[in-house]
Amino acid sequence: MLRFRLPACLLALALTAGCKAQPAPQASSDLNRRIEVMVRSQFNLPQDYSVSIGARKPSDMPGYDTVPIRFMKADHTSSFDFLISKDNTKLARLETFDLVNNPVFHIDLANRPVRGSATAPVTVINFDDLECPFCARMHQQLFPATADRYKDKVRFVYKDDPLVDIHPWAMRAAVDANCLASQNDKVYWQYVDYLHEHGQEINGQDRNLTRSFAALDRIARDLAAVGQLDSPKLEACLTKQDETGVKASAAEADVLGIQGTPALFINGERVDGAIPREQLWLVIDRALKAAGVEPPPAESPAPAKSAPAKAATPGQ
Repeated sequence: MLRFRLPACLLALALTAGCKAQPAPQASSDLNRRIEVMVRSQFNLPQDYSVSIGARKPSDMPGYDTVPIRFMKADHTSSFDFLISKDNTKLARLETFDLVNNPVFHIDLANRPVRGSATAPVTVINFDDLECPFCARMHQQLFPATADRYKDKVRFVYKDDPLVDIHPWAMRAAVDANCLASQNDKVYWQYVDYLHEHGQEINGQDRNLTRSFAALDRIARDLAAVGQLDSPKLEACLTKQDETGVKASAAEADVLGIQGTPALFINGERVDGAIPREQLWLVIDRALKAAGVEPPPAESPAPAKSAPAKAATPGQ
């Protein structure tokens, strides 16, 4: 599904071009055409979307009216209020944000396993897919390097967002992980660590889904045995395969506008994808400073290795 990302500021779009003044459009159809051409070009609107321009009405912005513009494709419609100058020469959009109810500051962490200090000033929330190779790459950057760097200054919480259309065993893995989490956080993290390191083992050479499911359950049982968990309780959970909690987490990801994994929120600031570790640390450092905590000192670059001396050629 296409989500339009309009600028988060007053975006003034001139409906006239060139250096000399142009007369205001006279006909309504001509004005609507100019508006449609402008919004299509400015927002990269796909060709199969149609544009509908509604009736204008007074606005709170001096010199401007409000005009609703709808983007439509089949049964999907997105509607946005724009501002149009009373002389019909400028189009603008003013977007407001709710600083209190922004969902990035209200992600549900109830009963989620925590890695790190419970009192850490920075929380890294990761919407994770246990079959996703990019998630595995990000996981390897978080543990142990990032965790070791920040120690008790940062805690980590994973949320489920299995992309079941492309990762057929990700839902099963998330459910099994939550079965372990219901008994022991440490064993949950051991399971997550293992899957992100051994994804190809779960896939198998033939990518047989039945065997992948069996492998996921077997690994969960093995780790539970080492961790001395309640085996009958775990077995009942693995057999039931209740997806309710995982689907609720995935629905929350939709509300947050997440379109791929991994997706991290670091004290509310969003990071999409498996970005380089140094960039991730910049975001964490920024969150620490905002919390009044001094980040760890930057790592010194490794000294350059000098080239070995060239051996003399015999006879020289």
